[in-house]
Amino acid sequence: MSSLSRELVFLILQFLDEEKFKETVHRLEQESGFFFNMKHFEDQVQAGEWDEVERYLCGFTKVEDNRYSMKIFFEIRKQKYLEALDRQDRARAVEILVKDLKVFSSFNEELFKEITQLLTLDNFRQNEQLSKYGDTKSARNIMLIELKKLIEANPLFRDKLAFPAFKSSRLRTLINQSLNWQHQLCKNPRPNPDIKTLFMDHSCTPTANGSRPPPTNSPLAGPIPKAGAFPPIGVPPIGAHGPFQPVVSPSPGAIAGWMSSPNPSLPHPAVPAAPPGMQPSSAAAFLKHPRTPTGVTGIDYQSADSEHLMKRIRTGQADEVSFSGVMHNSNVYSQDDLPKAVVRTLSQGSNVMSMDFHPQQQTILLVGTNVGDISLWEVGSRERLVHKPFKVWDIQTASTPLQTALVNDAAISVNRCVWAPDGLMLGVAFSKHIVQIYNYNPTGELRQHLEIDAHIGGVNDIAFAHPNKQLCIVTCGDDRVIKVWDAVAGRRQYTFEGHEAPVYSVCPHYKENIQFIFSTAIDGKIKAWLYDCLGSRVDYDAPGLWCTMMSYSADGTRLFSCGTSKEGESYLVEWNESEGAIKRTYNGFRKRCLDVVQFDTTRNRFLAAGDEFQIKFWDMDNTNVLATVDADGGLPASPRLRFNKEGSLLAVTTNDIGIKILANNDGLRLVRMLEGRAMEKNRGTSEPINSKQPLMVNAIGAIVNVPNTVVPSLERPDRIQPVVSISNLGTMENSRLVDVKPRISDDIDKIKSWKFSDVADPSQMKALRLPDSTTAGKLQIVRLMYTNNGLALLALASNAVHKLWKWQRNERNPSGKASTYVAPQLWQPPNGTLMTNDVNDNKPAEESVACIALSKNDSYVMSASGGKVSLFNMMTFKVMTTFVSPPPAATFLAFHPQDNNIIAIGMEDSTILIFNVRVDEVKTKLKGHQNRITGLAFSQNLNVLVSSGADTQLCVWSIDGWEKKKTRFIQAPAGCQPPMVGETKVQFHNDHKHLLVAHESQIAVYDCKLECLRSWSPNDALAAPISSAIYSCDGLLVYASFCDGAVGVFDADTLRLRCRVAPTAYIPSFSLSGNPSYPLVIAAHPSEPNQIALGMTDGSVHVVEPSDVELRWGGAPPQENGPSNSLNPSPSGQASEHPSR
Repeated sequence: MSSLSRELVFLILQFLDEEKFKETVHRLEQESGFFFNMKHFEDQVQAGEWDEVERYLCGFTKVEDNRYSMKIFFEIRKQKYLEALDRQDRARAVEILVKDLKVFSSFNEELFKEITQLLTLDNFRQNEQLSKYGDTKSARNIMLIELKKLIEANPLFRDKLAFPAFKSSRLRTLINQSLNWQHQLCKNPRPNPDIKTLFMDHSCTPTANGSRPPPTNSPLAGPIPKAGAFPPIGVPPIGAHGPFQPVVSPSPGAIAGWMSSPNPSLPHPAVPAAPPGMQPSSAAAFLKHPRTPTGVTGIDYQSADSEHLMKRIRTGQADEVSFSGVMHNSNVYSQDDLPKAVVRTLSQGSNVMSMDFHPQQQTILLVGTNVGDISLWEVGSRERLVHKPFKVWDIQTASTPLQTALVNDAAISVNRCVWAPDGLMLGVAFSKHIVQIYNYNPTGELRQHLEIDAHIGGVNDIAFAHPNKQLCIVTCGDDRVIKVWDAVAGRRQYTFEGHEAPVYSVCPHYKENIQFIFSTAIDGKIKAWLYDCLGSRVDYDAPGLWCTMMSYSADGTRLFSCGTSKEGESYLVEWNESEGAIKRTYNGFRKRCLDVVQFDTTRNRFLAAGDEFQIKFWDMDNTNVLATVDADGGLPASPRLRFNKEGSLLAVTTNDIGIKILANNDGLRLVRMLEGRAMEKNRGTSEPINSKQPLMVNAIGAIVNVPNTVVPSLERPDRIQPVVSISNLGTMENSRLVDVKPRISDDIDKIKSWKFSDVADPSQMKALRLPDSTTAGKLQIVRLMYTNNGLALLALASNAVHKLWKWQRNERNPSGKASTYVAPQLWQPPNGTLMTNDVNDNKPAEESVACIALSKNDSYVMSASGGKVSLFNMMTFKVMTTFVSPPPAATFLAFHPQDNNIIAIGMEDSTILIFNVRVDEVKTKLKGHQNRITGLAFSQNLNVLVSSGADTQLCVWSIDGWEKKKTRFIQAPAGCQPPMVGETKVQFHNDHKHLLVAHESQIAVYDCKLECLRSWSPNDALAAPISSAIYSCDGLLVYASFCDGAVGVFDADTLRLRCRVAPTAYIPSFSLSGNPSYPLVIAAHPSEPNQIALGMTDGSVHVVEPSDVELRWGGAPPQENGPSNSLNPSPSGQASEHPSR
């Protein structure tokens, strides 16, 4: 088979997988022999589907091919034989011996005889070599490890274990390109081609009068492609007869791991929506019909007029395609990401029994001890913020059993202490009867909230959950019962009975809308419960059959357990929830542990456990120990440990009733910054700090104290201080100190001495005010953008009305693109319809935040002005549909880069909706900001969405699963006291490695890790607040408009000012007296890097370009100046850079 034919098979495999033809996928893999799907093979082996295992193998090798193949088949058939013996199925064992194992007798007759003799034993484990044979599941897993080694060593499998790397939905893309090519060659190309079939070549039917449509009115117009060249992609692809193009899978190279994950949003093997055995109707429906992952829509080939489109958008489609499972390229980690260096030693004063880091304040550690007291530590400053000795809050209302227990023995210990997910509450489970719940104030204060007499005997575990969107407390105890309590009033809501031994731990979790609880007891039983009265849904045996803890990875996709048997054997395993089977067992524990081994997970990648007086780390995908750390000695045999949420810090208990804090490089920077701030406070160089206020780390890495004025807003869960992204602190550790001086003053002088161009006269540039007879004096242009083809300008005014200016082709403007040479026409359809947004009756449009987004082919615009979001046809100005009714109102819109059916909608209430327009459904809601959303930017290369808000916070979200990856507040320039507020906009550079951030106080460039590379703040030359900023189309310039009417042109690499355009240059009648207008929004031409358009506060729109003499804005800065080395902010206000790591 030729190379191209072979590649076509891979394309078909990818397509079949995306269409969820699972059996067909594996059949084609086997018949072609091109790709050995190791995940499918593992699943079949673990399920004991031996016939399918051999059938699949035979597509790649036969028994007699080589010694590796022979060994593979022998191990499989031997396991099948042993399992039959273990079931006491002698007849089946004999059949396997004669039919399957006899073939190996000619190669090793003695071995065959020994296998045959197993039939004579009552239990084959009496054979010395098989004495350690465990249960069936563990034996299969052990065999699987050997099989994988043999397959990887077998030369017949060479180049067949990895799927080629290419973009997802590649076959669809090739078909789309073919249709583009066919359409470009049509004699009568139509603007919206009617593509109904792939069985014959596409050809547009002639128009009614037989004439060819003028190219200027067609978004599909373009040159006829040359032979052998790729045609311009302008034709709506197959299925794109509606307003949006068809789906493209959300990840490049997605096929590379379908065998690993049935959910494309997850970087690890996924699990079903509910624990095994749970079969309520909703769970069953979910498992049978999994949700279509975000970014996935159906594909059809019908024609679509407006009415049909409206109907489809409202009703959705029953045959929507779901991806069966796509693994994305996992993040790259190294051992340097593990916290290994001891950076703090804390003296607790009593033996530590439980620890938990605050979910948002990354350096706040909750500690519970064996004498019943709890403490809060700020590990960066070594300060103990809170210490609460144990006491019963109201002994008069305590139950008689509790009072009796305390009288007989006053000693009491903390068994578990945990934070609630929002960090505003914590729970403590004690060794006698009760749990205590505290409210946590971000100033560091704990307030008594609930004291619950929860169980008879010890309360062994406590956790928080959200069944029915209500915060609840889950407890378990020596009385063999699990209970669920209302977290507000402390009322008992559920009681789960069924364990036959004291319940050791609970692990509440959810998948989609299904909430459940895993529980383990000291007899080794694992049970799962739904929030109902129907009893346990599953009953498994934990390895070791004694004390076991369970925990999910941070993204909620992988389930692990760690426990120790009565004999001291420890087990750390990953579970396959769908089968209740152990997926992998991690090696490296010593044979006899003196205590129950404790473990934790971090970064969706690493596991850690305390064993043999040290900490052992594992990669989740590798069963062998990755690294060990002794923390400079002094650890107990089985130390307790806990990661902070970012995985940059690890708390470990010590022999001398203390705690050691280990850190990686990011954690070390964080701790040093906290230490530096504490030293600064002691020196008195900063403002007085309330000693009760713990240091908080905001998302840009600066250390601030929470003033009393912000406490009320922080008490709400949806306004809690966001998670610090420690991994991105980078060079920030010194950049916020107020007493830092520039390192190289000479460079500052050189920057000052460089003379930028100053354009103040109309003769120095070309400017055109666009004609508009409808402009009202009080209107403002609040949003402005060029169409993607550069032929028109679209504006949205403060009265919710859109304006569209189109340039025509003529002798003075042969390209038909926007230009200052020729005035455009304010275009309207023949019927005179205006594109007017829906408005909120309770709030005038002028007072509402407006937002707008344009489809890639310029055919449709999505817009809102405080009311519903409207979808307009750009040719007819008709409203196709409306959606997302306020409140809250939409404040920013952005199309998904791979699927125009999916849009991100920033909301007034600080949330972000991921909305599928086609089915009129919110796929997910993102929460992380504290004020309205003011900016959204997608990066297809990085597979992320970056959001910005009026809280001046930046958040990075993964497009795959929409989980928050990083967060950071923009850096306050000199003279601005944090926290800052105000509209913050973001835009990706063409390279998708850099991000432009614009705020009234600054423009800044960040890298993909949200590290600020350089920034510029208004200064003498341009002193007014910034109103808007944008990259030029080639990414070489940054344009910024100012509230005094000026425009600045900056070098994108250095943010040095190249040119200042005074308002008098483009507004001849501009006057400083009265109430002068200024640009509220700036737009950059999509193909002319030196052309911009300005939307003004007086409702006018100006297009400006350099003069014919200059051709470009300003001149390049002198080379000898070099890059600025000053620390931000520099005294001159010019661009500055942070020192490198």
